[in-house]
Amino acid sequence: MRVLGVDPGLTRCGIGVVEGVAGRPLTMLGVGVVRTPANAELGHRLVAVEQGIEQWLDEHRPEYVAVERVFSQHNVRTVMGTAQASAVAILCASRRGIPVALHTPSEVKAAVTGSGRADKAQVGAMVTRLLRLAEPPKPADAADALALAICHIWRAPAQNRLQQAVALHASKAPRTLKAPTAPKGRTT
Repeated sequence: MRVLGVDPGLTRCGIGVVEGVAGRPLTMLGVGVVRTPANAELGHRLVAVEQGIEQWLDEHRPEYVAVERVFSQHNVRTVMGTAQASAVAILCASRRGIPVALHTPSEVKAAVTGSGRADKAQVGAMVTRLLRLAEPPKPADAADALALAICHIWRAPAQNRLQQAVALHASKAPRTLKAPTAPKGRTT
């Protein structure tokens, strides 16, 4: 399985590509950051993020894209930029028919380090170890993107089995139909 991880952001959008399957050693195929100038117009920044993600999709041809799920932060301006960059990543993948998975920061941290409260240094250290890298990818956005890809590779098989079980259960569940009721009329 080849996964492109995206740690969305307008100034720095982390991108990482990991290949492998759960239970086997993983391989990093690429890591980087799409950068945009903070003083540029929003539309130009979003186009730059789109172009950067499209280049990564062209070059690495992932089977899945894993994007960090936007969560509420104290700084609304930061959350808006993150959400906008996230939407661009989802759009780029969806336009190509590539399935997109959203993972929360605590889900990614738990998958990679064993603790949903791990700090950036711990995530970077585990990504380095898991991918057998000489040093942690920098900036932290790049390491976070790789962590997203790793999280998806490890969690996707279990999530797929769960979805299949739910669908199977739903298809076997007896269906009860309610008889239509006549609309209540006015009384005068």
